[in-house]
Amino acid sequence: MRRNGLFSLIFIVVLAVAGLSATVASGSGPLLGLDLQGGVSVVLQPTESTNDESIGQAIEIIRQRVDGIGVAEPEIARQGDAIVVQLPGVKDRERALELVGQTAELRFRPVLQVIPPELANLDPNDLQPEDTTSTTVAEDTSTTGDTSTTVASDETGHGLAPGESAAPVQTDDTTTSTAAPAEDPAPESPTTSAPGEDPTLIPGLEDLALTDPDDDIAEDPVTLAEYDADGNEVLRYKLGPTEATGTILSDASAELEGLGTWRVAVSLTGDGIDQFNVIAAECFNRTATCPTGQAAIVLDSKVESAPTIQQPSFDRSGVSITGEFSESEAKDLALVLRYGSLPVELEPQQTQSISASLGQDALDAGVTAGIIGLALVALYMIVYYRLLGVVAILSLSISAALLWTLIAYLGENQGLALTLAGVTGIIVSIGVAVDSNVVFYEHLKEDASRGRTLRTAIDGSFSSAFSTIVKADVASLIGAGILYWLTVGPVRGFALYLGLSTLLDLVASYFFMRPLALILVKSERLRDKPRWFGMPSPETEGSPA
Repeated sequence: MRRNGLFSLIFIVVLAVAGLSATVASGSGPLLGLDLQGGVSVVLQPTESTNDESIGQAIEIIRQRVDGIGVAEPEIARQGDAIVVQLPGVKDRERALELVGQTAELRFRPVLQVIPPELANLDPNDLQPEDTTSTTVAEDTSTTGDTSTTVASDETGHGLAPGESAAPVQTDDTTTSTAAPAEDPAPESPTTSAPGEDPTLIPGLEDLALTDPDDDIAEDPVTLAEYDADGNEVLRYKLGPTEATGTILSDASAELEGLGTWRVAVSLTGDGIDQFNVIAAECFNRTATCPTGQAAIVLDSKVESAPTIQQPSFDRSGVSITGEFSESEAKDLALVLRYGSLPVELEPQQTQSISASLGQDALDAGVTAGIIGLALVALYMIVYYRLLGVVAILSLSISAALLWTLIAYLGENQGLALTLAGVTGIIVSIGVAVDSNVVFYEHLKEDASRGRTLRTAIDGSFSSAFSTIVKADVASLIGAGILYWLTVGPVRGFALYLGLSTLLDLVASYFFMRPLALILVKSERLRDKPRWFGMPSPETEGSPA
């Protein structure tokens, strides 16, 4: 028994010291929440009555958008019909607030023209009329070679194909239907028509500038860009008016198409397939409304993809976006298609900006309160229980080391944030841990007052005490679990850290407090000195001297 106790004591000490050392050496630490490092908190309220499914879908969409701007551990939860969004440490607060509540609409627009990067950087107002001939050649290069620009538009040759079937081969005669011959004047080309009123502008190059998101109106033509994962512009497109929105989709998922190649399978609604087939027919036949044969998928004024339509009509579940997608690219596009727009219109009811200085003041106050409380508890335990009081303080230290390591690990790998409410839960747990020691010591004291020696009484005392400790800690865990389950925001943080600390108290009580007290009580020098443990002598009943 004694050997087993020594082994468990060494194990828990090594685990605590090694974990804390590794955490400090790696530079890791707790991830601070909104109230400790500052950030933004906003309450979004639907403008009209909605259902639970729509609210849940809106929360998932907002979470994906927030993840895209790099916010660590955002707190996004439902509170009645409202959505509470807390963004700790966010740098661009205005962008974050605009992003989370924007009821973006997923739109399908026909591609009128693909603008290569070298043309996108030109200023058409600086071009003179005599430059028309040379510029027309550049225009023809980007529009007559329609097959090549289709591939370049998505970098990997993405196209819309009918499910599992092979994509039809695109013939060269489609090119002649979408671009004028070299000798024809550029204004007569369908892809370079609609010149501006300013006669000094080169036809087809008058709309190179990106359309401002505020001016991105569904019924109007726009010029929008496609971006890579790093936010760099890949291509720019002149797009026609919106011909369908995300409401035509019922589902989208990423599927493995071949060895290392992915595609996005799309299902449409009953009415949606009719709308989509209108777009498909226009783009496949390369009419004036869709001269490039491409349909752009637009979300939040950004082109997510611009695949080539490779069939004039589709079945509801027979649409797939193919190309050399990676797994992450396919899943991201499927997510955009599935959750592209918020199902309800939200408006901010309450917006609160919390400064980092306020959070630091709150953290300092919480830490100071914890240190003072811990010092008073330590003083009381040492005065009353002497060596056993030292055991209690060491047991608290082991629990603290394990808790710090666990919090740092969860913050680094799972995004778990430490909030001020969590700090409060940890401070409250100090009382729970100390109470475990007191229960054990009082059982031991009661046995000693009946004439038993500490050496013979300690095993039975711990068995009785540990049963009480488990019951008390389980009661605390039940309360913490109910709080975590039924509440949101700071209260959940309090419940979570109170629960973690309570679990670690059970571990420290069994693997550290018990074996260390057993070793001290049964040592040759101390076993006959009960007063060193704050206990009465065997021949004395009453209070300890």
